[in-house]
Amino acid sequence: MMRSGIFNMYPLLETDVYKTVHHAQYPEGMSYLTSYFIPRKSRTDEDFLIMFGLQYYIKNYLIDDWNKNFFELPFEEAIQSYKFSMNYLLGTRFADTKRFKALHELGYLPLRIRAIPEGTMVPIRVPMIEITNTHPGFAWLVNYIETSLQSTLWHIMSAANVGYKLRQIVHKWYGKTVCNAPERGAMCDFSMRGQEGVESAKASSAAFLISFNKTATISSFLFLCKYYNANPKTACTGLASTEHSVMCSNYAVDGDEKTMILRLLKDIYPKDNFTMVSDSYDYWNLVCNILREPDVKQAIMEHKGFIGIRGDSGDPVDIVAGKLNPDPHGEADLGTVEVLWNIFGGTINEKGYKVLDSHIRAVYGDGITAERAEEIYRRLESKGFAANNVILGMGAYSMQSVNGKDPLTRDTYGIAVKSTHCIVDDNEYPIFKDPKTDNHEMKKSPKGLCFVYKNEDGKLTYTDNHTVDEFLEIPYENAMHTVFRNGELCLSYNLDEIRETLHGGHFDD
Repeated sequence: MMRSGIFNMYPLLETDVYKTVHHAQYPEGMSYLTSYFIPRKSRTDEDFLIMFGLQYYIKNYLIDDWNKNFFELPFEEAIQSYKFSMNYLLGTRFADTKRFKALHELGYLPLRIRAIPEGTMVPIRVPMIEITNTHPGFAWLVNYIETSLQSTLWHIMSAANVGYKLRQIVHKWYGKTVCNAPERGAMCDFSMRGQEGVESAKASSAAFLISFNKTATISSFLFLCKYYNANPKTACTGLASTEHSVMCSNYAVDGDEKTMILRLLKDIYPKDNFTMVSDSYDYWNLVCNILREPDVKQAIMEHKGFIGIRGDSGDPVDIVAGKLNPDPHGEADLGTVEVLWNIFGGTINEKGYKVLDSHIRAVYGDGITAERAEEIYRRLESKGFAANNVILGMGAYSMQSVNGKDPLTRDTYGIAVKSTHCIVDDNEYPIFKDPKTDNHEMKKSPKGLCFVYKNEDGKLTYTDNHTVDEFLEIPYENAMHTVFRNGELCLSYNLDEIRETLHGGHFDD
């Protein structure tokens, strides 16, 4: 054995242990298998799942990973980590590699993947992705990749739903209170450190960015450029910002927060927008008193950009928009936006709402759930303030849940890949499951080939139980398009197209 590579995580290992034995369990003579990726049930108030991430999975795993770490390697090197793992996980006799030898000699992945266009809101229960083999000797490969497909896509798609839901809240309140300010910059992703890992962080942030354009996750920018041909000028932007280590280390030296504020404004960022975490010690003293000091106020008003006053603790709604029953003698109860207005003033827009002076903004960078965002905007509007006075940040708590309570999992939208059609000895058979113990709630699967199309109302729907010939004769346009075939990407989408699809041409509004 070539022991130097036995610990390499090659693509043959990116599946469940039990998947490695299924090739021997399928019906003898089975030449083709078709499976569908389907969101079976929503555990949220949304009845759709946004199609996003498949192009990344295809480029990164089915093309780059399989080529580099299987097809382009000598066969014995390509399988050594697989053989080593199976010897210990299942036993020597399960380390058979005959089928992989045939695949290696073929030289490409004999699969065809058809899918709904990325950026589409797909109704729950409607198939999103179809996978079938293109060579009769490799039906086993269809569900061999199922595990890596699902583990890669469920969180990306769920995060896309989170971003879209928040964008709709922004759209509502910007539409009511804001003039000539883009919705796409209203929220920023700060969730990287709280995600499941680096891949999850960059992928979920990229999903968030099909609805917004601000992130602190650098790798999501490269993700969109590499896998979705994004224009680097319009993909996303970040914000220069301080953190507590910066603010507190400066305070440790001279014991004065004011010194650092003036340094930021005059020396470090005299011409740049930036945000400043402001709650290291006494948030309301900084907002209500230090910002009022004549030299600080003058420095802010002479600054060639804006400073974002960022809260990072306490109730986000109260901190940004003020309490429902404020103490008439306590200015802090008014909330950051109103206090900043009292200090720096601003203008009244054409819709009659107050907009802070362009040199100052309120920022809150964590814990902004959909419910809290809604309440922040509602309270601001009730006090006569436009929604664009604040930039809201999405931390991991927010990005890991659609409703701000239940964490995202594969079961949030009941995602599964199920086989529905096979060909055995040239005969077609529909495949399905229908557990009585499930009471038809979620686990009943479609059967036969599935045809996805738009009905008369323009809504995606599908019919199932089709044979190959019936499928070809259906008098509707197939909503699924071939995106991958025999190791090659057949159709690609860029970020602008995906945003156009999801937001109906209004992403830049």
